[in-house]
Amino acid sequence: MASVANPTRDDFAAMLDESLGGASGGFEGRVVKGTITAIENDKAVIDVGLKSEGRVALREFAMPGQPHGLSVGDEVEVYVDRVENADGEAMLSRDRARREASWDKLESEFGEGKRVDGVIFGRVKGGFTVDLDGAVAFLPGSQVDIRPVRDVQPLMDIPQPFQILKMDRRRGNIVVSRRAVLEETRAEQRTGLIQNLAEGQIIDGVVKNITDYGAFVDLGGIDGLLHVTDMSYKRVNHPNEVINIGDTVKVQIVRINQDTQRISLGMKQLESDPWEGVVAKYPIGAKLHGTVTNITEYGAFVELEAGIEGLVHVSEMSWTKKNVHPGKIVSTSQEVDVIVLEVDSDKRRISLGLKQANQNPWHAFADQHPVGSQVEGEVKNATEFGLFIGLDGDVDGMVHMSDIAWGISGEDALALHRKGEQVKAVVLDIDVDKERISLGMKQLEKGAPAAAGTAAASGSLRKGEIVTVTILEVRDGGLEVQAGDDGATGFIKRTDLGRDRDEQRPDRFQVGQKLDAMVAGFDRSKKPNFSIKAHQLAEEKQAVEQYGSSDSGASLGDILGEALKGKK
Repeated sequence: MASVANPTRDDFAAMLDESLGGASGGFEGRVVKGTITAIENDKAVIDVGLKSEGRVALREFAMPGQPHGLSVGDEVEVYVDRVENADGEAMLSRDRARREASWDKLESEFGEGKRVDGVIFGRVKGGFTVDLDGAVAFLPGSQVDIRPVRDVQPLMDIPQPFQILKMDRRRGNIVVSRRAVLEETRAEQRTGLIQNLAEGQIIDGVVKNITDYGAFVDLGGIDGLLHVTDMSYKRVNHPNEVINIGDTVKVQIVRINQDTQRISLGMKQLESDPWEGVVAKYPIGAKLHGTVTNITEYGAFVELEAGIEGLVHVSEMSWTKKNVHPGKIVSTSQEVDVIVLEVDSDKRRISLGLKQANQNPWHAFADQHPVGSQVEGEVKNATEFGLFIGLDGDVDGMVHMSDIAWGISGEDALALHRKGEQVKAVVLDIDVDKERISLGMKQLEKGAPAAAGTAAASGSLRKGEIVTVTILEVRDGGLEVQAGDDGATGFIKRTDLGRDRDEQRPDRFQVGQKLDAMVAGFDRSKKPNFSIKAHQLAEEKQAVEQYGSSDSGASLGDILGEALKGKK
């Protein structure tokens, strides 16, 4: 009794705790039930059995944009933050109570993969905030809808389902998706709609969207792709050349992929196939008229009729322009004549020739300039083996370096002419199949025999024969000579003018001078080459054999002296 009559501080604390129902250990931090005793302005007064009542804002009892619907006497659940604040009132929160209850419910639904209801009520960086009956979740902007949404305002403050993607109660994070719900619902609808569709079926649809590669067509709740290549048999560069958004089109279901639920559509399948009977319609060798529709690195496509195109390969575009981009020969929309080279109806390919529709310039040149005729042209290019000359009909002929000038070849011969120079030449040979024309320039030089007479004039000469020749012209490279008075003309190279170096000077000879020389050989045009040096060496050898012997002890001077006496 003494303890009751004189209570200590601890006794008072225990008695107070008991009178408050163990608030320190039982009320604070808990969700409890209370009764609304009054509604004052925008707050509800709630009695939860503590020493004093608490006040909670009415807005905490309703979803955003919705009425609270409370009245005096209603029983509600609230969260006790503190038993008593500085004003002696209990600190209560309906939001915290709903949040705690919501977290318990959400964790259970998240574990079961269920959808949850919520309301989009705010905008934050990267997305939106969603009220899940007390718990606040984050809705990323990419998860609002299947397609990007420009205006989200119509979706706000409206109860709607969401899918929880991730939640962390310790950190208070919840991430939800509206898009996942829409995709799931759409997939269910698609599955039901696809069951009513079949490949080959013809159906009407509305064009919803157009891309570079085709158009998406709404078939009544499900979309199908109409690829640009299936819009028409003729070439379509962009879908908007054929259809526009909002158009109602008749299409055929080409393919249904049950796994991906993708539907491929076609419009050209409703037209007659222009490739039927194409072999009979376009026989090989037929000359046709068409329009260039597309140009690539490897050739040009020519439309022969709507839906039928053939390829002119770059190698079949020009007789003379080689290694040139097709765009430099033809242009888009240009009308051209072509020849059918090959037809493959199975692969839907037609090979065409553009150059075959024009005369072969090599044939034309051969008809106009036979072998032996004289031509004139511009030096187009010099190579290590000759000169290329531009001729009539935009063809080129080649002068081999051995046919540029008599007695000179190699770089010395190539250096005699420059690019762009006009020159004359003789046609030596024409090979139409290989597109080659051989020319000769030295055959037009002074004293050169005609192509037909060269063989006849030199035919009486034999290699190794000693003949008397007359000098027709003195050059740095040697002497232009003629055998006899009216025989074949030939050349003595500088190195063949004598055995010794001081004898190999062309300037020690004069035009009209006669001298003996040996026939050293013949060039490609049968023109003889002479050699004084070879003649000298042959005389020495003969003298040694006739006047000298291995045991006579005679010197070379003695032998040659005797040989000269014998000649005299």
